Amino acid sequence: MENLNTIYQSKLTTPDEAVSRFLHSGAVCASDIALAHSSTLYEAIGRAISAGKLDDITQHTLLDTSPFPFYRPEFAGKYHGVSWFSQASSRKAINAGIADVMPAYYRDIPGLMETYIQPDVLIAVVSPMDKHGYFSTGCDGSISAGILATAKTILLEVNSHMPRSLTSPQIHVSQVSALWENHTPLICLPPTKIDEVSAKIGGYIAEEIPDGSTLQLGIGAIPDAVGIALQNKHHLGIHTEMFTDSMMTLIECGAVDNSTKPIHTNKTVAAFAFGSQRMYDYIDDNTMVEMLPVSYVNDPATIAQHPNFMSINAALEVDFFGQVCAESIGTRHVSGTGGQSDYVRGAVQSKGGKSFIAFASTAKDETISRIMPTLMPGAQISTSKNDVDYIVTEYGVAKLRGRTLSQRAKALIAIAHPKFREELTFAAKKESILI
Repeated sequence: MENLNTIYQSKLTTPDEAVSRFLHSGAVCASDIALAHSSTLYEAIGRAISAGKLDDITQHTLLDTSPFPFYRPEFAGKYHGVSWFSQASSRKAINAGIADVMPAYYRDIPGLMETYIQPDVLIAVVSPMDKHGYFSTGCDGSISAGILATAKTILLEVNSHMPRSLTSPQIHVSQVSALWENHTPLICLPPTKIDEVSAKIGGYIAEEIPDGSTLQLGIGAIPDAVGIALQNKHHLGIHTEMFTDSMMTLIECGAVDNSTKPIHTNKTVAAFAFGSQRMYDYIDDNTMVEMLPVSYVNDPATIAQHPNFMSINAALEVDFFGQVCAESIGTRHVSGTGGQSDYVRGAVQSKGGKSFIAFASTAKDETISRIMPTLMPGAQISTSKNDVDYIVTEYGVAKLRGRTLSQRAKALIAIAHPKFREELTFAAKKESILI
């Protein structure tokens, strides 16, 4: 261990020194999702660019957690942000023409990184070095392996609050170009406020989920409401891209034991985790939680191996055909495809499986129906009409898979907000959809 500590100390530096020594103009950098982002290094790169020491730096991100410099107007044209799945800051920058967006399925990102992007630099936040000289990427098992396949420079921020996941990518100190310590609390998601609409939707979905099912829950009030409504179920399993506090609660109350899963039996499987520090602490050195590559976790063939697989995701709007938009408002960028369509496909291929796309029936204080005759012009289709299964609002559940266009329209109108049903019926008749 003494030799490993010597190597560690020889690579210990500051973010500004790491940038000065190991970054060059034109470098392509990439980070994994959510907690993998090192704001200390990003800011150091911004300072170097402002000082005229660097130029033309590209940073690839997913689920960015703050307004990093590559999403600020003053760095436009010098520090390029590319978002693969957006939060508020990247969304704003993309719609302002400051940053770019990469269309992709989440499961394809590791391969796209390795084959097309080929980043020079991996930037990551990791747990402290273990006695064998390895750093764990902790809550992020998703795409790091794809970045590591080509990155010649590895820059690590060591944070004692990052859990040591036993299955996330491990990076040996001998591979590291530079590291620095920043033991600040990890970014945590605030507790979700579950409103009456979300609770009602969660209850509808929970009624459709039998004991022994395996779950994928998305992010937000509706998936959390589903989690609450499932606490009286038995022998549930978890196989999901994002591990959340609601899932941890299901484990703690005994509803989830992963005992019926045919693969990774008794284990919770996820590609990354994002939530509370309590949840991060739960992951630390926990042999029963596996953070695995998203190329495997989100593969529909992997998902479909679980009988009674239940997938719950959200949307912005759906049309009479069953086309689901979850990533734009017209041409305005909101997010990304993520894993929605993969979980829809995997769930419907699972024996007894179901996929639910759930959302409140209206937007903007009940002035806009989210169920539309056709999607808004320019809307990006996240889940196709051929893959969609169940649509759920606070007014009920519409089964679309195996239904004709006319049957779909009738089922969707029945779960639309009552104030829009006459208008939607008129539109369906006008287009000769209702038979």
